[in-house]
Amino acid sequence: MVSLPGSLKLAGRHVLTSWPSEVSVAPECVSKFNELKLKKELKYIIYKLSDDYKEIVVEETSTDPDWETFQQKLMNAKSSHRGKEGAGPRYAVYDFQYEKEGGEGTRNKIVFIAWSPDEGTLIFPRMTYASSKESLKLALTGVANEVQANREDEIEYETILKDITKGTR
Repeated sequence: MVSLPGSLKLAGRHVLTSWPSEVSVAPECVSKFNELKLKKELKYIIYKLSDDYKEIVVEETSTDPDWETFQQKLMNAKSSHRGKEGAGPRYAVYDFQYEKEGGEGTRNKIVFIAWSPDEGTLIFPRMTYASSKESLKLALTGVANEVQANREDEIEYETILKDITKGTR
């Protein structure tokens, strides 16, 4: 288990937190990631915090390459704390496939997405996700890019494509 401070975007500003993470990463998180990375059996994995906020677990895996379906799953996620429900932060990895300009062929990059919507997210889940992100990232060897997304436009296909192809065109 890794305890590192996190970063959180509140009211449009990045705020460093010193909230230590006591969150562990379930072994299935790494084994499913290896299926995506090495066996190319999966297109994406969505991770969430367990209901007791003590462990990062696999919420869903899919072989479906449809970006909009994946995007909707992130945007519709929910989290609850002390009887209240709000928009749900999530982590995800996506095997992003794109065509290089100039007909140079198809490329794949594994993208780590930390989704924490600005609107409607409860504070405790948001802070816990922010402080535990590094634990998951350290467990997933081979991620090419990271995207921190807080608004729907930040997880649009074209936005992600532009971000991951910077300097590779």
